[in-house]
Amino acid sequence: MHVKNRFFVFLLSISVSFPLMAQFTKGMNYSVETGINFSGGEHTPLWLTANKQGLSSIEKNNGYLRAGIFRPLEDDKHFSYGFGIDLAGAYHFTSSFIVQQAYFDLKYRCLGLSVGSKEYGSELKNQLLTSGGMTYSGNARPIPQVRIGIPEYTLIPGTKGLFRIKGHLSYGMFTDDNWQEDFVTPGNKYTEHVLYHSKALFVKLGDYKKFPLVFEGGIEMQAQFGGNAFNVEYMGEKKYIDMPNKLEDFFKVLIPSGGDSSTPMGEQTNVYGNHVGSWNFSLGYQLEDWNARVYYEHFFEDASQMWGEYGWKDCLAGVEITFPKNRFISSFVYEYIGTKDQSGPIFHDKTPEIPDQVSAVDEYYNHYIYTGWQHWGMGIGNPLIVAPLYNNGDIRFMSNRIKGHHVGFMGQPMADLGYRVLFSYTKNWGGYKEPFSEVKDNINGLLEVTYKPHQLKNWDFVASLAFDAGDLLGKSAGSMITVRKTGLLTKSK
Repeated sequence: MHVKNRFFVFLLSISVSFPLMAQFTKGMNYSVETGINFSGGEHTPLWLTANKQGLSSIEKNNGYLRAGIFRPLEDDKHFSYGFGIDLAGAYHFTSSFIVQQAYFDLKYRCLGLSVGSKEYGSELKNQLLTSGGMTYSGNARPIPQVRIGIPEYTLIPGTKGLFRIKGHLSYGMFTDDNWQEDFVTPGNKYTEHVLYHSKALFVKLGDYKKFPLVFEGGIEMQAQFGGNAFNVEYMGEKKYIDMPNKLEDFFKVLIPSGGDSSTPMGEQTNVYGNHVGSWNFSLGYQLEDWNARVYYEHFFEDASQMWGEYGWKDCLAGVEITFPKNRFISSFVYEYIGTKDQSGPIFHDKTPEIPDQVSAVDEYYNHYIYTGWQHWGMGIGNPLIVAPLYNNGDIRFMSNRIKGHHVGFMGQPMADLGYRVLFSYTKNWGGYKEPFSEVKDNINGLLEVTYKPHQLKNWDFVASLAFDAGDLLGKSAGSMITVRKTGLLTKSK
């Protein structure tokens, strides 16, 4: 049986077992949600689609119905287990039936194991206000995987409560094979059976109870490997490439290293697979009820950018302020994103005649074998680098060289009523290989109001208005209504 088929059989067995487990478990909760969107113009506006874990659509006039059952882990127990099954039916989406989440979690003390599809967010950022992480943002559908590690910050003994760590290691696979084949026009590149790898390590220094400054920092790295690629432009021809997925190849993406003779020459001289990653740093300051935090994320796609040989010009830098007891504005975020440099426009691989290694033209999120850093057409990284789903039959990022600004803020003017505002502006140069003839602007805005009536416990009503403007995505305006009901199925012991 193919490795992909075995994996799905395993996930299916987990999913089938959920109803049986539910008879014997406590502390389960449920969530039922529906969302309806109406838009005019080119597409559904960006901030009605971005950073929604891929449960969204750029097609105008779309909707979904979603239902899930969850048992969360119990933090107060040394050993605990949890699970979730989260399904959706959709209209005008990339698929009409979606397994959004299906996972099983185990925890023993600080150690965790998660198997299946589960939603994750970006590191060191406010998930409601950020534009999104550069390596991973929660913009695309979850990738089924087996993940082990320390999921939450854990105190290191003997450090007087000042040093904590967290991290993970995972392997999984992409699930958009059929969508890719249907989306591309004849002759364009698509892939199947592609595998996924992720790892991260973060540290936290300080404790607000002892000192007002706290530092967080670490590295996350992810990769695509294995699988088959069709219509790859290689050595002047379009070729089929079968990338190996032997046991040794799993170690080659764990510690990035060159491929063997069964891989194209580019995989042998560089590293096997499509690798992306980022360094993340955050410094927070807390004074009574005030909290301010600055953060910096440096994205890289090769070893030179990883270690700063060509400088760290490209980044996502931000500031977050949490205001004390302010009804009208509780949190504020500003971010700058720049990906225009990409190590510069020069490329050279060392030769016997010229032994110096020069790396440039990094082509962020794109790859010569794989269809880039995307899943189901949505970028896995920051959504301001516009996703391939907006293209016409070509799965690649058309404009990965951008500079822009993003603002987000939220508040709770009334006990039952909250709001959120996002606004983004970017300039887009296309890519090094295919630059735009003129710089294109992209403007995106969102106003969202959430009503939680105290008369209707655990009901949420969300009304959203959004717009796009500029030359990149064109002009669009839209609205969305979301209704959500949550509650307990069984109480904890």
